[in-house]
Amino acid sequence: MARVRRDKPERPSLRKRPAVGSAAKSAEAPALFSRRIIDSEPREMNVVRSFADALSAHDPDGSGSSVPGSITQIVIPRPAPGLFAEVASAWDLHPVLVDDLFHANQRAKVERYGDVLFVVLKSAVYIDAKEEVEFNEFHLLMKDDALIIICQGDRFIDGTPIPPDTDGIQEYFTNEKRSWTKDRELLALGPEALIYRLLDTAVDGYFPVLDGLQDDKDGIERQVFSGDTAAAARIYLLSQEVIDVLHNSTHLNRLTQALGNGAAKYAIPDELRAYLDDVTDHLTRVLAEAGELRESLSQILNVNSTLVAQRQNEDMKKISGWAAILFAPTLVGAIYGMNFDDMPELHWAFGYPMALGLMLGLGVVLYVVFRVKKWM
Repeated sequence: MARVRRDKPERPSLRKRPAVGSAAKSAEAPALFSRRIIDSEPREMNVVRSFADALSAHDPDGSGSSVPGSITQIVIPRPAPGLFAEVASAWDLHPVLVDDLFHANQRAKVERYGDVLFVVLKSAVYIDAKEEVEFNEFHLLMKDDALIIICQGDRFIDGTPIPPDTDGIQEYFTNEKRSWTKDRELLALGPEALIYRLLDTAVDGYFPVLDGLQDDKDGIERQVFSGDTAAAARIYLLSQEVIDVLHNSTHLNRLTQALGNGAAKYAIPDELRAYLDDVTDHLTRVLAEAGELRESLSQILNVNSTLVAQRQNEDMKKISGWAAILFAPTLVGAIYGMNFDDMPELHWAFGYPMALGLMLGLGVVLYVVFRVKKWM
């Protein structure tokens, strides 16, 4: 993206969706990816074209039974209104929740609708070339042992760009699976643990963003003291990015607080609460560093304004000095140009050279005085 979109995209109308079997259905349905996590070990990803296939891929005999302690992970890499409608129908989602699924650009939040948990996450990536923070939104839906991850942007939650083809996405998940070995204890706690893992990944992504903003802030400081007039505009733009980071991390912090408040009510294991406390601690650090960065940029802006005022004062001194130097000969010339009959030295043969010498002498004297006072 570059910058978070401030406008809200048009939401597809539920009433205008083509029915199954219509001409629109003839086009190839968007792919979604499904895998089962058994004994904390993620299996291979299956590429399917419908939500029903994603669920049945792990239940080939159609018995509806699942391995105890297993988790079904379903990833929708790009917004797909048809898939959203299928999920809403299969899980009998609340109308408000259905509306949220079609409504991107939301703040981070957590809500429960009966036996369905709905979580909105915002990850961040810093684009150093543009000095902009890119935020990507993710919708998580959890019911029983199944977790659906909907990518609303063009990146995965760890900041990796989503490949345009199915093979590239499968390769990503194959490589990502290797990093799950350290999460075996966490994943053994159930599908909620997968949500906390994604939340932790999103929060950890804010630290490289803060590092990038800090590096640019240091560059701005050097730019300010070098007298670059473009520094002010750069400060304003970078401050906007820091404010965006503050807003999004604040909403994430409220999300973790809501999860913590519901831990006792929904019998969340104590081990999982410990992971949540760790995420909350990381968010506290993000908020503190972002706040300090915003304050530093505000101070740099004040310093820049002071330096600009000082340079303007120096310029005014030079302008005033040259005005005084030019005023002296102008005054002499004006007096001797009044053409009165009775004026000193009016008919003297050396009157004209004397007037020129007086003009030049006054200019030189004033110039020397101003140079001594460092006005010139």
